[in-house]
Amino acid sequence: MSLHPFEWTPRRGRCNSRGVSNSENSPELEAAIIAGFDARDRANMSPTIEYFAALLEANPGNAAVLYELAGAYDTAGQEGKAEKYYLEAFDAGLSGDRHRRALLQYGSTLRNLGRFEESLIVFADARQQYPESDSLRVFEMMSLHAAGRPNTALAEALSLIADRVDSAEIKRYEAAVRGNAEYLASLDE
Repeated sequence: MSLHPFEWTPRRGRCNSRGVSNSENSPELEAAIIAGFDARDRANMSPTIEYFAALLEANPGNAAVLYELAGAYDTAGQEGKAEKYYLEAFDAGLSGDRHRRALLQYGSTLRNLGRFEESLIVFADARQQYPESDSLRVFEMMSLHAAGRPNTALAEALSLIADRVDSAEIKRYEAAVRGNAEYLASLDE
């Protein structure tokens, strides 16, 4: 649990009706972001952190670069530093699919910092904004489990299976799967 009250202001992605960012980067900057991401070595994130820190210095306040720097710190296990950059990326107007991914990664970061309820608040907001995102559902399950709500986590996993697994066997037992999911979720209430 954090030492201060958590105040989450829902961070809405800034996109037009087609889901395209209103503040798109130049093709050169997008190419540089992709190159930095593609060159990362998950076992040694220092060069990636340095790369995105330099890219941020050249593009101060750029939401996409802030997000990538946050992700690099996050992957390196430096969640405390990552948190700062995620919040700055949101405040800088991060949008589109990066916005969804940043909400997921930020919620996961909070879980890794032991701030489970805060993580769940972020995931609830993210799922409201992106209700079709299976990855948000999966990472929210991990936060539910970490928060001591394993029955709700399993219930959500069963619901995801019933919603997304296109199998004759699962469809045959869909009502039972959903009924068990409802029952399990009620055990954590």
